[in-house]
Amino acid sequence: MVDNRTAGGAATDASAGRDFWLREGPYLAILALTVGGVAYVAMTRRPLVTFWEFVAVASCAVGIFAGWRRAALKEQRVRLVVTQILHWGAFLAAMNLVFLPSVQAVADADSTSLIVLLLLALGSFVAGVHTQSWRMGLNGVFMALCVPAVAWLDQSALFVALVGAAAVAAAGFILWARLRI
Repeated sequence: MVDNRTAGGAATDASAGRDFWLREGPYLAILALTVGGVAYVAMTRRPLVTFWEFVAVASCAVGIFAGWRRAALKEQRVRLVVTQILHWGAFLAAMNLVFLPSVQAVADADSTSLIVLLLLALGSFVAGVHTQSWRMGLNGVFMALCVPAVAWLDQSALFVALVGAAAVAAAGFILWARLRI
């Protein structure tokens, strides 16, 4: 088999791979953080308030990233930033209500992590609607589907995280292999 790529073609392939990770990386990172956090909580049985707060702030940044291209005017960008900050601020407030001692007295670590995952799913889906980002909305749908899956599998959240990590690794390997051809 003869390789017909030119030096310019190799650069194009490399930039295509870089573009893929720039475009999809933030969404995959939020998804990996979320599933990893649920798996960690399922294993340790301890709530991770600071971790979930970080995921919410990162999701806010991804929401702004998702809508930035569509917001051409300065007023639209200001509205996007304010809307996302208020949106994820409301999520943070709801999440911190879940972590109140009075709520924790009646909820165990598993149910708390599922509640936080459900809140993240709803927040991500609504952020996708507001920013007109199908990727953000799809992240929310996937997170929502993880709620009954994790509840059904009970202590197999680590398995879900490993499958997610394997899927990301497989996608990365396929992309790497395609760029090398």
